[in-house]
Amino acid sequence: TPADLSGGTITITNVGVFGVDTGTPIITPGESAILAFGQVRDMPWVHEGELAVRKVTTLALSFDHRVIDGELGSKVLRDIGDMLEDPLRILAWN
Repeated sequence: TPADLSGGTITITNVGVFGVDTGTPIITPGESAILAFGQVRDMPWVHEGELAVRKVTTLALSFDHRVIDGELGSKVLRDIGDMLEDPLRILAWN
């Protein structure tokens, strides 16, 4: 119900299921941010100094600058990317 979907602070959405790489997520009124995941695709990627085919996705974060400073929002996006690249970082993230 709509009541079940209220009271949040951030939304995570997956536009990749629609076959797109990214989008510009729009913040739900009353929330502070929305994170969009794009399609996961095989792409050429430099890994440990070598070119390899890797699973790659794009992330897009929209946030309310009245609540979240741009530098902090950018760092959070970077940290999420780092954790997806190396899931063990989640244990060390603070």
